Amino acid sequence: MSKEKLVKEITSMEDDFAQWYTDVVLKAELIDYSSVKGCMIIRPYGYAIWEKIQHLMDAMFKETGHENVYMPLFIPESLLQKEKDHIEGFAPEVAWVTKGGDEELDERLCVRPTSETLFCDHFKNVVHSYRDLPKLYNQWCSVVRWEKTTRPFLRSREFLWQEGHTLHASAEEAKAETERMLNVYAQFAEEYLAMPVVKGVKTEKERFAGAEATYTIEALMHDGKALQSGTSHYFGNGFARAFGIQFADQENNLVTPYETSWGTTTRLIGAVIMTHGDDSGLVLPPAIAPIQVVVIPIAAHKPGVCEKAKEVYERIAKVSRARMDVSDNTPGWKFAEYEMKGVPLRLEIGPRDIENNQCVLVRRDNGEKTVVSLDELEERIPELLKAVHDGLYEKALARRSAMTYDAHNMEEMMDMAEHKPGFIRAMWCGERACEDQLKEQAGVSSRCIPFEEEHLSDTCVCCGKPAKHMLYWGKAY
Repeated sequence: MSKEKLVKEITSMEDDFAQWYTDVVLKAELIDYSSVKGCMIIRPYGYAIWEKIQHLMDAMFKETGHENVYMPLFIPESLLQKEKDHIEGFAPEVAWVTKGGDEELDERLCVRPTSETLFCDHFKNVVHSYRDLPKLYNQWCSVVRWEKTTRPFLRSREFLWQEGHTLHASAEEAKAETERMLNVYAQFAEEYLAMPVVKGVKTEKERFAGAEATYTIEALMHDGKALQSGTSHYFGNGFARAFGIQFADQENNLVTPYETSWGTTTRLIGAVIMTHGDDSGLVLPPAIAPIQVVVIPIAAHKPGVCEKAKEVYERIAKVSRARMDVSDNTPGWKFAEYEMKGVPLRLEIGPRDIENNQCVLVRRDNGEKTVVSLDELEERIPELLKAVHDGLYEKALARRSAMTYDAHNMEEMMDMAEHKPGFIRAMWCGERACEDQLKEQAGVSSRCIPFEEEHLSDTCVCCGKPAKHMLYWGKAY
């Protein structure tokens, strides 16, 4: 039996997924549009979600030995030019400052699109000996990329993110760091966001500008489009050479270190919305929900109801992020409001419940109602929050499995790309020409070469020549 749709103002995702997404981010009060084109105002509820993401992820970084630093917002043009491939990769998106007050600047300043060059300029001043390594740094900040087409959280001209930058004595150590941090992202996505991801390596075409290798986690959204949700890059020592970074090794020889960088952004909020949301609005994983349980008194005007609700709220606030709504809005309005905001659990308590020493807990992910004794609340609330997380993850994993297809030739690829939204697994010869042709004719981009490849056939899906790799392909945000 289908659940009655309580929020009437949100477009159905089946009718218009893009409009559904816009409706959700606005009506759930995550963002507002600003007077600066392409930039968004992140409202308190949206920012609270980012704070939870930041807090949890930052703890994971610190557990792996990373320290937080902060670099300047501006990058001199001469500094950016030192790594040729890097500047060419970012040139179309760079915003420039040319005046300070009324005076023309002697040198243009780039508003940082990313901070590799700033970190390298700093590393050359602070790394002199093998004893100074490794440098394990992370920065929480905003960056600017002059995007032509924008969408809240997914792509905006200014966005919030973290960018890790590390320096190592050996290539092996740097490569291990690159994989370690990708695994941190994958663990975060699955354990906190309830979002299954595919881990793999980007093709040369999709590689980060200036990197020798880019690793990625790719998630599948409700509409079958892929979303790159975190990347980790191995730079070799190209950046270090360009910036003259050297250190004395244990034999007192001057050698060049090896570098990595890795980052993820506020687009994770968009990923959560499009992975778990439904026609009633947000569905938030408990780990990042600003409110995990909302207490709603039923027949609040009757004697003792609000008092008991407050007592219950004060108890569960010790084991969850809780809120009690004693406003004069109707229970139905409150149900719809907190459904739209994605609150994982709703606790209802009224006169009859009080008589029976119980309350009703309703899961946001599936609408399931559970009658719980008031004596067991402290134990049952965490259990149910875990059940919500597990339910969200299993549902998303099942949907991804159902929307992952195998193509063995170009005809199958074209048909799937047009009629079956989702991931398409197919073999590839490794040639850029075939990658470009698949983008042009089928409209799909290479998402990644998974770490665990399967042999689907001997030939490339595009040209029929011997295949080198199995790739995940798809349309993407």
